[in-house]
Amino acid sequence: MNKTWILKKRPVGDVGEGDLDLVESPVRDLNDGEVCLRTIYLSLDPTNRIWMSDREQYMPPVQIGDPMRGGGISVVEESRFDGLKAGDIVNTGLGQWSLYQVKPGAEVNKLPELPGVPLTAFMGPIGMTGMTAYFGLMDIGKPKPGETVVVSAAAGAVGSMVGQIAKIQGCRVVGIAGSDDKCKWLTETAGFDAAINYKKEDVGAALDRHCPNGIDINFENVGGEIMDTILMRLNDFARMPLCGLISSYNATEPVPGPYNFSMLLMRHVTLKGFIVTDYSERFPEGMQAMAGWLMEGKLKFETDVVEGLENAPSSLDRLFTGKNLGKLVVQVSEPN
Repeated sequence: MNKTWILKKRPVGDVGEGDLDLVESPVRDLNDGEVCLRTIYLSLDPTNRIWMSDREQYMPPVQIGDPMRGGGISVVEESRFDGLKAGDIVNTGLGQWSLYQVKPGAEVNKLPELPGVPLTAFMGPIGMTGMTAYFGLMDIGKPKPGETVVVSAAAGAVGSMVGQIAKIQGCRVVGIAGSDDKCKWLTETAGFDAAINYKKEDVGAALDRHCPNGIDINFENVGGEIMDTILMRLNDFARMPLCGLISSYNATEPVPGPYNFSMLLMRHVTLKGFIVTDYSERFPEGMQAMAGWLMEGKLKFETDVVEGLENAPSSLDRLFTGKNLGKLVVQVSEPN
């Protein structure tokens, strides 16, 4: 029997009890070319909240009554696809919040075995979050040695990778996070030059102190007041990869601002919004670079693991309250 989270109604504000329903159903038989996958890790991401809404977005929202959409890592339980066999570990691709799922074998990719690299790395630095950080910074940010990079939500899965990649490129990196423990991790473990606790510090004053020569790249994950504060400190010809606006995803009213939008004009700023799938054809390039740095010890990462598929909806809120450090995942089953 399978267990699947179904979208029952569209959340208003935070995802709450009754918005999704965990249902049981039998797993259907395979057709030729298909595989049956058992989910090991389920990825929890801010975009899950977007997919639950009917707002304008980059792909169709999840429809009421349909399985909740999500990615992750799975093991092949049964295969009628020549390229995969039972026991293979795969990237699920665009899948479901479920214990089992049946997919065309051509839509999943077998994961390579890298000596000393844990399976959770494929959820972080060499997974979709790592690709988001790599291409957002390298392709849009175009970092140069000696430049100053500011990263919001810096202790999250993407932000923590962005800062470390920027350090590898020879940049000065300042992260913004929501606790002293996160700021300590950023500077002492991830190698950031400075970190700002936005819940305790005046962000503008802290940026003036840590970025005396202004900001060349703002990797934007949050939006809102913090983004407005950063906009006033951008240098001429700064670059701004726009990865997320997590501060507004649970908003129930129109979100005002940004109030300092004119600085994009005054400072000749390049602003580009992107979705990681924009770079899907170049994923091998990004994975090779990230895997190399990881195996060289140049990347540190954390995985925040929640046990049990039944806890997926209630755990999503950790992304919006700042309770997670690194990549947030649900462990649905054991690898073997």
